[in-house]
Amino acid sequence: MKYTQLTKEQLEELHEEFALFLAAQSIDVKEWDTIKKDKPELADKELNAFSDFVWEKVLDKASYIDHFSKDTLNLFKCNADDLQRIVVKVKKEGINLLDEKDFNWFIDHSKDSSIEYLKGKKNYSKEKNVEIFELIQQGGVVSDGTLFEAIHKIIG
Repeated sequence: MKYTQLTKEQLEELHEEFALFLAAQSIDVKEWDTIKKDKPELADKELNAFSDFVWEKVLDKASYIDHFSKDTLNLFKCNADDLQRIVVKVKKEGINLLDEKDFNWFIDHSKDSSIEYLKGKKNYSKEKNVEIFELIQQGGVVSDGTLFEAIHKIIG
């Protein structure tokens, strides 16, 4: 398996897509129930294949990843050949970027001297989707890129 198996909740949300996935392999509901009961290793294999399929579709569409921590923002733009990164480090005492009020302070005071900006880019060292998946596993979330692009304009 390339990624991780979808959770029970994720699979429940995608039950129609999973049914189509099984149907494409000529597996109907009755047969699926039999496989789950009598061949759990085969059922697991099917779930893994479906999970990888779903992850690939999600990761193919992911253009931006945001990762927030108390005093740092890591913002990524996922290009075809490279990954651009902006790091925002807030060194002001008492600011917690995970708190909405403090995050709004940062937005309103983006030129404050207590804020440090770094930017860079690197070529993917692995397959693009694998690297994006690793960022998500580390706490990043797929975003629309609004924050990345806004900060990119600020720092040039």
